[in-house]
Amino acid sequence: MLDDPDNLRFTRVPEPVPPGFARAWLEIYEEERRAGTREGFAIVGDDGEFLGLALAPKIDRETRTAELGYVIAPEARGRGVATDALGRLTVWAFEELEMIRLELLISVDNGASKKVAERCGYVREGVLRSAYFKQGRREDTEIWSRLATDP
Repeated sequence: MLDDPDNLRFTRVPEPVPPGFARAWLEIYEEERRAGTREGFAIVGDDGEFLGLALAPKIDRETRTAELGYVIAPEARGRGVATDALGRLTVWAFEELEMIRLELLISVDNGASKKVAERCGYVREGVLRSAYFKQGRREDTEIWSRLATDP
């Protein structure tokens, strides 16, 4: 997935991907998982095939707010994997973490991700202008949310 242009374009993975990035990323997630401030899950098909990641890159237990996200392997796209993953992640965050507010930060150019958010009941709140900065470029980011009280 670290070679996929779309995953590089729409995630926080640095470009070019530095040596040892995957291992370092896993170590950070493990450390912050133990602290309760981050969580990550592998998305695996019925046959054991790795399909992607379902993530909670920011968990704030005091405000009961979490940022969620998903990264799908190129060969798994178009099969409902992202929608299923975000749906399950949303239920987990509300039920297990007892979050009140969930947020998604989505590039204004990522139409597929916006469709996933909409299918999962998230509401587009607006655009954070020039909020995303990566490798010397800035772009606008949409913020989507879902509340525990939403239908």
